Amino acid sequence: MGFLGDVFSWLGDNWSGGVGGGIDHRAFEHLQISGLSILIALVIALPPAVTLGHLRRGGALAINVANIGRALPSFAILVLALQITNRIGVVPTVVALVALAIPPIFTNTYVGLREVDAEIRESAAGMGMRGTQVLARIELPMAFPLIMAGIRTSTVQVIATATLATLVGWGGLGYYIIVGLRLNDNVQVFGGALVVVVLALLVDLGLAGVQRLLVPRGLRTAEPRWAVDAAIKTEEPEAEIVVAA
Repeated sequence: MGFLGDVFSWLGDNWSGGVGGGIDHRAFEHLQISGLSILIALVIALPPAVTLGHLRRGGALAINVANIGRALPSFAILVLALQITNRIGVVPTVVALVALAIPPIFTNTYVGLREVDAEIRESAAGMGMRGTQVLARIELPMAFPLIMAGIRTSTVQVIATATLATLVGWGGLGYYIIVGLRLNDNVQVFGGALVVVVLALLVDLGLAGVQRLLVPRGLRTAEPRWAVDAAIKTEEPEAEIVVAA
């Protein structure tokens, strides 16, 4: 049958049932921990990013702080969280995944709001809109494609990294990868990794569908696909050119 044939046979044999549940049960656990981490990251990242993006202040410092989670390896954060909380299972896993998820969401939200054309904002203000109305009716709809790109990027990264949860006593699809490595079972390792990849792609396609439904038609042509690595610079006033008479 060959290696791929063995992989598909393994998937069929382990799809349901067995010790600790089958692939369907492990996939549900994987989605649970990933969804919880993304939800917490949204609660933490969106309010300050929206506020700073709307005000166009403090972005450089805030993004550098948010990117600390991107600079540290997820496994290192997982180990630190395990030591600090002295707990296994959900808590250290969520801490590591939230730290991974925050930077793309924060950066994209801030940049999306900051880059709304100043003339559009000034026109809205000239029509009598207050700051909160400009934010809700102009800035957020125009920034939404970029915000969704950050959420989608974070989600894919979290689903891929959630395989580490098995190392601290949580379930998920990482179980098959870790156990397969211990048993030197390449079929199980590849099968588990394949399910993670398919799961991440399906979730991303679902979010893409949500994005298409919620983004106004006029903004769809410029929808970004992934999160941006924004180079935030401190804005400085342009020097006036004085011409001697």
